[in-house]
Amino acid sequence: MTADGDGPEAGTPYHAGERAVQRRAGETARAERIGRTIAAGLGDIAAAFLGLQPMLVIAAADGDGRLWSSLLTGPPGFLRATGPHTLSVAARPAGDDPLAAFLAAGPAPLGTLALDPRTRRRLRLNGTARATARGLAIDTGQVFANCPKHLQQRTLRAVAPAGEGGDRTVRGAALTDAQRRTVEAADTFFLATADPAGAADAGHRGGRPGFVRATSPTRLSWPDYPGNAMFATLGNLALRPDAGLLFLDWTTGDLLRLGGRARVDWSAGRAALFPGARRVVDFDVETVLATRGGSPLRWSEPVPSPANPPVPPGC
Repeated sequence: MTADGDGPEAGTPYHAGERAVQRRAGETARAERIGRTIAAGLGDIAAAFLGLQPMLVIAAADGDGRLWSSLLTGPPGFLRATGPHTLSVAARPAGDDPLAAFLAAGPAPLGTLALDPRTRRRLRLNGTARATARGLAIDTGQVFANCPKHLQQRTLRAVAPAGEGGDRTVRGAALTDAQRRTVEAADTFFLATADPAGAADAGHRGGRPGFVRATSPTRLSWPDYPGNAMFATLGNLALRPDAGLLFLDWTTGDLLRLGGRARVDWSAGRAALFPGARRVVDFDVETVLATRGGSPLRWSEPVPSPANPPVPPGC
């Protein structure tokens, strides 16, 4: 949600892609109202919320410009506001994480999403990350809360000891049959997008299991349900189709990261195949990274969001 080459219109935080999608969806007035809630820094409520969280979803490009969504974890307190415009993160991508080398090298645009499954609250914080001795320091650009729609409620059951699970990544160019089943059983995934200037955003998508369809080893589709009218994700995709997806196995900590390109289908007939959808997003898989035990957090089975539309039988 930062300026592209044209810059933002006066009085709006949105770039040209977001404004175009808002107009097409007929949501301009609501987006402008909600846009007034976007802050440049961290208030007391946001700082306190971040200090309680054991995980942070991040979105950034690697050294080759490919977008990835990844996950940082730590004990509550590993996220700490050190000033009104700075967040300290006592963690950093490591090992074979596709973002490890790039974020360690120097300042880089970073989108983040702090999501608390226990309370169904979430906060987006986008800015610029710098490597530190403890992890990362993020200089905030935009901070805003999102509604709890389509968030499943979960309880944190355990934290696995360091090194348990192997943290071993297998790379591929297409989904295996087992990975397709993982995708289609998911009730949540995370989505990295960016504008043409490189400003990254971390988004969330949720629904009943089956809301994401793996129609082939290299093609996924999911419904775009009504949301907050900002269209941060779709606005970025309107200008830059690159995207990164993260599927988390909440019980085992396994991570499935997908890199590729996405596009939005606005046809009413296509949307009608997904109850509750306004649009459909298609994603072409180019790279698959599967990491066993990539997260140490072990969560309970979900309490589904009451906002989740039904999934048609056989999907």
